[in-house]
Amino acid sequence: MARKKDSQEIIVEQPQKEIKTRKTRGVKRISEQDLQRFAEIGLEAEAVFSMCASIWGPDKFVLRASKFGALDLIQSSDLPERVLALQRMVKQDLAIDKLPTMDEIPDIMEEILNDLANQIARNNMEENIEKKISKKMEERHQEFIQEIRMQILKEESNVETPQSQKKLEKLIELDQKGLMRSMNEILRPVKLDEIVGQERAVEVLRSKLASPYPQHLIMYGPPGVGKTTAARLVLEEARSLEYTPFKDDAPFVEVDGSTLRWDPRDITNPLLGSVHDPIYQGARRDLAETAVPEPKPGLVTDAHGGILFIDEIGEMDPMLLNKLLKVLEDKRVFFDSAYFDEADPNVPEYIKKLFKDGAPADFVLIGATTRDAAEINPALRSRCAEVYFEPLTPKQIEVIVTNAANRLNVRMDTSVPPLISEYTVEGRKAVSLLADAYSLSMYRRGKTKRSKPVISRDDVFHILQVSRLTPYVNRKASSEWEIGKIFGLGVSGYLGSVIEIEAACFPAAQKGKGFIRFNDTAGSMAKDSVFNAAALVRQITGQDLAKYDIHVNVIGGGQIDGPSAGLAIVSVLISAITNQPLRQDVAVTGEVSIRGKLKAVGGVFEKAYGAKQAGVKTMVIPKENEKDIPADHLGLSIKPIENVQEALAILFGKAYNKGEDFNAG
Repeated sequence: MARKKDSQEIIVEQPQKEIKTRKTRGVKRISEQDLQRFAEIGLEAEAVFSMCASIWGPDKFVLRASKFGALDLIQSSDLPERVLALQRMVKQDLAIDKLPTMDEIPDIMEEILNDLANQIARNNMEENIEKKISKKMEERHQEFIQEIRMQILKEESNVETPQSQKKLEKLIELDQKGLMRSMNEILRPVKLDEIVGQERAVEVLRSKLASPYPQHLIMYGPPGVGKTTAARLVLEEARSLEYTPFKDDAPFVEVDGSTLRWDPRDITNPLLGSVHDPIYQGARRDLAETAVPEPKPGLVTDAHGGILFIDEIGEMDPMLLNKLLKVLEDKRVFFDSAYFDEADPNVPEYIKKLFKDGAPADFVLIGATTRDAAEINPALRSRCAEVYFEPLTPKQIEVIVTNAANRLNVRMDTSVPPLISEYTVEGRKAVSLLADAYSLSMYRRGKTKRSKPVISRDDVFHILQVSRLTPYVNRKASSEWEIGKIFGLGVSGYLGSVIEIEAACFPAAQKGKGFIRFNDTAGSMAKDSVFNAAALVRQITGQDLAKYDIHVNVIGGGQIDGPSAGLAIVSVLISAITNQPLRQDVAVTGEVSIRGKLKAVGGVFEKAYGAKQAGVKTMVIPKENEKDIPADHLGLSIKPIENVQEALAILFGKAYNKGEDFNAG
């Protein structure tokens, strides 16, 4: 039986047969030179067939030849047919069916060689890539094994113990219990018009927030007057307006600025956000095990698209405040960590994005403070509009108490609101006192079985005594006239108060060696005001003060300072020396020069509340402060004056106006 020839044998013997065949076919038409050229092309084709068999392997060579209909053409003794076979196999195109001519064969062979060269290069590249992949997989093999081992342990291990399970059940049980709503929640204003005494501030707040371009704000004012509540309610209103940027889900994030501190390590910063590096406690376990730092956005990101409300912003750490100002400019907060490697395949995409782009922090900042504006960071003030909330008057406190009683659906004595107004100037505190009295009334009703609780004056007095509270205002103005006594005005923060000043005058113990004594607790500027006043008194009365021992006293030992008590001291000294009585329903403020001119002072607006609390009817202020306060503010008669003589005419009344002798001792 004849042996079947393999592909290699077929390839080797074909050129010689081809030459012989061509010689017998056209001896007269083919020259020796052409025969030589033909033989070279045949050898080249033989080499190409061998190359293909080497590249693809003998088995794949035969399979490819069969697939593209080239198996018979390979075994042909005709060179064009063999070249056609190479074309089909190299280009992998069965549609090639045209036999090439002798003139076309050299170009076709060159094209085939180029294709084979590209294929060899591609095979080499793929081989190199496979080697790199294998090497990389070998390097990571142990890590993969460790990860799989940890995952299996995690899945198979039970972290819950009987003790931990019991604690979980206890927490679930506690979540199902509660004391319902607190009374303060019930009594808190739910509409802007329920915020008493702050109509002007609320109007400004609306204009700044309920706008297409809301502004950062700082709210000044005493505690318990509704700053936080007003900000919340204005945001609710702004959400419903189409032209504001606040969406229905705009957040209101509240934080106490006094509790925020700067962390130089950037790992415990609830305001701006933290980076929990693998070596620090707090990093996620799976990230810590792979040495991946985890940024955690803070409150500025929680407030994105809404309002960040910082109460007591004046108490914030200066460094942290400067960082916050940078966030306001960028509208993003950025993170940094020496442990972050962007090329690390273990880093999740969200962490890469946080390090690359930062966390969004586009919000409106509202800061609230009880401090004076001069104490607030100037850089912060320059970025914020400013809104001032006013102290509450006794009448406004009474309205708040009455509204709270109506909401509780409880009756009370008519004397209750005025009584509570004497002990506080804070709306929140007034409501709290009423709530305590209500609870006491409910307790007593349970014992007496009354049908409905009634809050009595005795209930309120009991609460006041137990709380050890004293009247906020214990200096009352009167319609009487007194010698050597006058009401000055002072201010602390946003709360004004009357300052009761008295003077006594006696003949000097040693003739011509009189002295002036003033409170040791007073500041240097206040003491200077006494000496300036003494010089002015001598000009007005003509009296040589060296003849007198003069005592000036601030009742209660108040620690006063500043020049604003100058007018009060001049007036009370004149009263003591001339023995002329002063009005006790008038309060005065103003710095005096030794020429008798009245100079502007600060805090006039706030001082008016102190005068109102004390029952004062007339308030004397410098002419230079006239624009600082409305003419009928709080129902007071505001008297702007330019000099001491005008003040004396008001304080001494008819005696001064009739030109009575102020030179009499």
